[in-house]
Amino acid sequence: MASNAFDTSQVKDKRDAVNGRFTKIKSMAAGRRAKLNESHRLHQFFRDLDDEESWIKEKKLLVSSEDYGRDLTGVQNLRKKHKRLEAELGAHEPAIQSVLDTGKKLSDDNTIGQEEIQQRLAQFVDHWKELKDLSGARGQRLEESLEYQQFVANVEEEEAWINEKLNLVGSEDYGDTLAAVQGLLKKHEAFETDFTVHRDRVNDVCVNGEELIKKETWRNLQKIIKERELELQKEQRRQEENDKLRQEFAQHANAFHQWLQETRSCMVEESGTLESQLEATKRKHQEIRAMRSQLKKIEDLGAAMEEALILDNKYTEHSTVGLAQQWDQLDQLGMRMQHNLEQQIQARNTTGVTEEALKEFSMMFKHFDKEKSGRLNHQEFKSCLRSLGYDLPMVEEGEPDPEFESILDTVDPNRDGNVSLQEYMAFMISRETENVKSSEEIESAFRALSTENKPYVTKEELYQNLTKEQADYCLSHMKPYLDGKGRELPSAFDFVEFTRSLFVN
Repeated sequence: MASNAFDTSQVKDKRDAVNGRFTKIKSMAAGRRAKLNESHRLHQFFRDLDDEESWIKEKKLLVSSEDYGRDLTGVQNLRKKHKRLEAELGAHEPAIQSVLDTGKKLSDDNTIGQEEIQQRLAQFVDHWKELKDLSGARGQRLEESLEYQQFVANVEEEEAWINEKLNLVGSEDYGDTLAAVQGLLKKHEAFETDFTVHRDRVNDVCVNGEELIKKETWRNLQKIIKERELELQKEQRRQEENDKLRQEFAQHANAFHQWLQETRSCMVEESGTLESQLEATKRKHQEIRAMRSQLKKIEDLGAAMEEALILDNKYTEHSTVGLAQQWDQLDQLGMRMQHNLEQQIQARNTTGVTEEALKEFSMMFKHFDKEKSGRLNHQEFKSCLRSLGYDLPMVEEGEPDPEFESILDTVDPNRDGNVSLQEYMAFMISRETENVKSSEEIESAFRALSTENKPYVTKEELYQNLTKEQADYCLSHMKPYLDGKGRELPSAFDFVEFTRSLFVN
């Protein structure tokens, strides 16, 4: 500075500006810190308040009970529980007061949420007071119920004694010997002594009963008994309504499950031509989709049962979840079967695999599909292949089976443990046509049937070299052969166009 190399006034201005901004930031940071602390205390208070509100709500459920005991032992146990609850309320009061003090201090000191604090505190005070009032009222009613049940117990005890002694004093046995008479006199003297004691007890019971009638206790007890009776009637109606709901759900659920089983069996056991099976399967699948509305009704009834807290149903073993899963499986089975039948029709039309062979494959699959699920496990699939003539070696369980594993690589590459009807049919069709590699090979085969290597084959040549079924199929799908001038040759059929159309399709 002394060298005058700098503009000192400019340096001082910048220094003061930096100091001023730093001081401002420091002040703002301190203010923000204070606000954050204030917000933290506020939210901590709200959390503590929520905890106390939950605790009060839990205790209110206990003190709001209408159960005052059905006998002396019952009311004594309830009274002991209530005494423990009252002790718990007394022990918890400092925590309640601490929350109130914290809230009041926050309300006085804070600017954030002041109105909300005051509203919450007012509600909290009301809830605490309501809890204590309910506790006091329940304690009073339990004391009244105890007095009444004690009276009832005393009455029952004296009535039992009276019934027992009636047999004695009503006896007409006066003794037939001196010894017998003396024995009976001793028993009667003992009875008179006992009678004096119980006479005082009976008098006490009668006085106690008169006092109960005169006191407010009796009217309160009558009110309690009436309320209890109304609650029991209400509960009976609720249980009757619940049982009706159970029966309605069971009726629909059982009928829907039966429909699921019958539809599955009908679809799996469908017979006839491939085209008729396909049409029948399509109709069944449309019916399955239409029945989704019935499942929705069952789900609505199930939701109503859940809302009514009905967790059991003796009228059915079915649930909405289980029925929905079975419907979805049936829907998937319908789609798979449609696709599989379309696959079989295409294979019959394009590869020459006969419909009888396809039916045999399908029939064998259905035979081993005992559960009609549209799937075979690996063991069932192996048995199915053996029934179709596959010479698979017998191996012990756990030992390697490379030949069967090679087949599984084709039909179940992801090893999910099951082979679907679609996968099975695709495998069987591929095995039936595995020797056919190209349209040229089929053309060569037809060319070999024709004499002089002609580009067409005659009707006679087809029936001479093929089975009747195969020849009929070819004639129904082959077009007449046209020569170079577009003229149709008699009894000549174009096997080249026929073969190429198979592979195009």
